[in-house]
Amino acid sequence: MAETPAPIFLIGGGPATRARKGPDPLLQAVILRRGIQRPTIAYVGAATGDNDEFRLRNTGRLREAGAGEVRLAPLCRRGGDGKKAKAVIEVSDLVFVSGGDVDAGMRILEEKKMIDFLRRLYLSGKPFFGVSAGSIMLARKWIRWRDPDDNKSAEFFSCLGFASILCDTHGEDDGWQELQALLGLSSTGTLGYGISSGAAIVIEPNGDLSPLGGEVARFQAKAGRVVQVESLLPDKITR
Repeated sequence: MAETPAPIFLIGGGPATRARKGPDPLLQAVILRRGIQRPTIAYVGAATGDNDEFRLRNTGRLREAGAGEVRLAPLCRRGGDGKKAKAVIEVSDLVFVSGGDVDAGMRILEEKKMIDFLRRLYLSGKPFFGVSAGSIMLARKWIRWRDPDDNKSAEFFSCLGFASILCDTHGEDDGWQELQALLGLSSTGTLGYGISSGAAIVIEPNGDLSPLGGEVARFQAKAGRVVQVESLLPDKITR
């Protein structure tokens, strides 16, 4: 097994992804980078409660893009079993973290004592990729509101932190409100990335970032406000 982390793919998901005909080029890029014909993929569906309909739709897209066997790492519902999930993940070539609800997904991973296990695998070279909420779960932090009607109740919570950035996905239609709220709680100078629907970010082990497929908006917290500092198109960028 490799001694350094693998690149992480954070895919925006959203309407543009669902509307595509034929194999998804972003998923194809993940599989091509792995360098294995028909790699096996462990499916972590904690953010949807291991929803079957959602899983089957994603499995079809992964297979169409070149994946081999896609196996659920069962963490939720009656069949949820941390030991079985770890066994599936450990022997798979890639680990996919599905979309859904970031907060719910992280709570499940914590309850099933998966976080340290996943972190060890990532640091030893296991490749991870996510779509939508799964991408956010692979990043550093996210935001929740203890009272949905009170903006002052907003608070951070930790995510897996494999990608050492803050990000949001397919939030372009609402002006990236949740990402801006997240940065509003952050120190001056903190950067955040809005991964548009149909786009992705690749994060190399050395920290370099590259957008794929479409626009990535970069925001920065500045003296009590949040500003968009640039729009990044598929071209090399660094933090």
